[in-house]
Amino acid sequence: MNVINTAKLKDTLAKTPAGFTLIEILVVIVILGILGAVVVPQILGRPDGARVQAAQTDIRTLSSALDVYRLDNFQMPSSEQGLEALVTKPNGFPEPKNWNPDGYIKKLPTDPWGSPYIYERNSGQVVLFSLGADGQEGGEGLNQDIRLADL
Repeated sequence: MNVINTAKLKDTLAKTPAGFTLIEILVVIVILGILGAVVVPQILGRPDGARVQAAQTDIRTLSSALDVYRLDNFQMPSSEQGLEALVTKPNGFPEPKNWNPDGYIKKLPTDPWGSPYIYERNSGQVVLFSLGADGQEGGEGLNQDIRLADL
């Protein structure tokens, strides 16, 4: 009969370094590889759709900032003052008497294709849009204009 000295066993176990075995590390690597193979194509396969969604989000954010501007100053900026009126105090008519010294947004964004968002004020109606991927008015699919009125 083998008798194990428990004190000696405790000393041996205490000296064994704690850590992961090679098998455990390989299992984690395989799991990460499977996740990468499933998730990455889903993300990389849809960059154009992500750009459209980013433009829609930007337009909604700009619209909200314009609403706050209107609440402070009783009207929207003119077409000439443009979206820049959300970042720096505009000159000209209509004069923004209660313009927020901190501005309404920190920085004026460009659309995901690198073009500026277009703002026009016609007869009190605000038109805010991106020209889409082609940078030209009209178009279909990814080249379609993304308009505030359509969101």
